[in-house]
Amino acid sequence: MRRVGIYGWGLVAPKSPNIEAFKRNLRQNESWLTPFNGFGPDNFLVGMPQFDFGDYRQWIDERFSSGRFQKLSEKMDLCTQYAIGAFVQALGQNPGLEELLSELGTAAHVYIGTGLGPLPTIHDESLRLHKAQRRWNRFWSDPSRNGALKSYLQGSETAEDAPPPPEDVPEAARDEAESAWWSYWSKRSPELQEYLHEVRQIEAMNVEGNIEQAKIRVIKQKRRLHARLQQKWGAPDPPWTEVSANLIWNIQNTPASQISMLGKITGLSMAPVAACSTFGVALKLAMDAINRGEAKAVVMGATDPPPHALTVSAFYNARVISADAEVSKPLSRLRGTHISGGSVVWILGDYEYLSQRGLRPLGMEPLAVGVSSDADHIITPSKEGPTTAMRQALSQAGQQAQDITEWDLHATATPGDYLEVENLRDLVGDEVLITARKGTFGHGMSAGGGWELTAQYLGHEEGEIFPTPLPDRQLHAEIRRLHQRFVFDAPCAVSKGVAGKLSMGIGGINACVISRPW
Repeated sequence: MRRVGIYGWGLVAPKSPNIEAFKRNLRQNESWLTPFNGFGPDNFLVGMPQFDFGDYRQWIDERFSSGRFQKLSEKMDLCTQYAIGAFVQALGQNPGLEELLSELGTAAHVYIGTGLGPLPTIHDESLRLHKAQRRWNRFWSDPSRNGALKSYLQGSETAEDAPPPPEDVPEAARDEAESAWWSYWSKRSPELQEYLHEVRQIEAMNVEGNIEQAKIRVIKQKRRLHARLQQKWGAPDPPWTEVSANLIWNIQNTPASQISMLGKITGLSMAPVAACSTFGVALKLAMDAINRGEAKAVVMGATDPPPHALTVSAFYNARVISADAEVSKPLSRLRGTHISGGSVVWILGDYEYLSQRGLRPLGMEPLAVGVSSDADHIITPSKEGPTTAMRQALSQAGQQAQDITEWDLHATATPGDYLEVENLRDLVGDEVLITARKGTFGHGMSAGGGWELTAQYLGHEEGEIFPTPLPDRQLHAEIRRLHQRFVFDAPCAVSKGVAGKLSMGIGGINACVISRPW
């Protein structure tokens, strides 16, 4: 087994636009959560990332043409921009790291995962399409440009399967009735079929002769003909022209792809997706690639969009989110978690190879990542699944349960916290010091596990275990019966033993990371 080190790290988190702010904020025992107000006034708290992509303009302008930053700003959503920011921060931790990644060719990889993906972009473009489709159907279902409907209204044609006219339904159902009525009749419009025939003729233009010159000529000619067609019919823009291409520029692998382009990294780039265990799974894939000799260095991490009404609604109806406008702290009243967004990026490397190049490892030494699936329930954790990942990680790390002195929980401030502590106590003893940090920065779907692991590693680098917002008196009585040693609202001294970190993802995906001090 090759030894692996972290040679760069960066992140975007609530109250923390960069790794330096994150470290400063961890020394406080306060929550970083703020009111959501995504539904107008509401009772939700979220972890809203503090971020300005403009902070990275100089870095980009120094390496690329003047238009590159503007294109990234206009075409990339926040999920990708967060990851880019975290990557640039990570490069700054070790001089020469940027050049090394480029020089390694295919021996440098990029694994940047996501939990939720570009949900805000999907939401916005879906609404735009919905509105455009309603305008379109309404236009072509008007009797003045729909011969079939005109004949129906005059009584010369029948339509037994037609939906009821909107004016004949109760007002509460009128929006849906309008959509159904317009959709039905637009499909039967002879005039729309004539319009579509003309569209087909325009789109049938071929690229002939010199391809590059002809391609531009055909694009311009199509635009002119389409504009003339719209003017002829007085029609609104077709719905298929209303969805931005940014929707496909921001799919799950985009953060990894953009980092590969900005870092000139030519090895494999991809997006591992494992819900809340994404960071741990990405770390395992990176360590495996280095151990197999396929990579000398891997840029890995996770990124999530900012909290969104879609996500908050879904988590609320899954009954796992707090909704009383108060901070819900793990291990206390178990009222639910808080949604967060942001990113975390680590740069891993073969310890021997990178050390010979003069690079210094950070934090702690990752020894192994154990992974498993519950194969049971989509959201309620099992006993066997997480325990299997924990035992696997210890075995692969060559460590014993009694070697563990510190452990960071997944702990989402739900009833699952009790089972997680119970599972852990089946493995470790009374003296293990336990942390749970989602009361600090909330639950980043994929990035949260990376923030927690970075906090653990930073603590060892700084010589203290950072405090949490939980006072001793708020620890749940039933959890206290299981275990007494937790990190509360005061810092603690680090130990020289082995540290563990468990993440449990939706779908029953588990990842357990075992690390030790350098």
